[in-house]
Amino acid sequence: MLTVLVDYDSGNLHSAEKAFQRMARETDAGEVIVTSHPEVVARADRIVLPGDGAFPACREALNRFTGLFEAIDEAVMARARPFMGICVGMQMLATKGHEYHDTDGFGWIGGEVVKIAPADRALKVPHMGWNDLVIDRRHPILDGIETGQHAYFVHSYHFRVSDPTDRLAHCDYGGDITAIVGRDNIVGTQFHPEKSQSTGLRLIANFLNWKP
Repeated sequence: MLTVLVDYDSGNLHSAEKAFQRMARETDAGEVIVTSHPEVVARADRIVLPGDGAFPACREALNRFTGLFEAIDEAVMARARPFMGICVGMQMLATKGHEYHDTDGFGWIGGEVVKIAPADRALKVPHMGWNDLVIDRRHPILDGIETGQHAYFVHSYHFRVSDPTDRLAHCDYGGDITAIVGRDNIVGTQFHPEKSQSTGLRLIANFLNWKP
């Protein structure tokens, strides 16, 4: 069993790599590697797409790696390999992002990525730090995770899904902020599971052993 973390020069993958490798060892989930090679992604059993920074910059960076998105798309959409997007990696699942300028997403989960606008103006943007998860819909990657458990967020934009059934969890930051999305063989987290202590490690372990 091979899990790949896609490296496309959009964030430091060290902590994510260590967290996924640790949970793979603890749950006997096989090998975890970091790669930017389309041929390795193509043979992966599971794919993780992290992302830090701005939506358009991440989308452009991914496109600069010849054949990489095509390998991801083929594996996930045609061969139904389990996929997890993290932070901007999750946002790129959307139909469109509106950070700086309109940018097409993957269109795998309908919706738009828009700037956070808290009802309470005392709340700062970016939304940074720990927040309570509110579970909207049960899912195998949430096994053992309950409403009220904490996750670590760092972002200024959030994913407004078109279909409410695609939202698995949210948090409250002067209004609802999508925390986890999912449908079919695809999931995404706005927060960083690798920085979310026991909750994040449990979610990673669940993903590594998920059979959609």
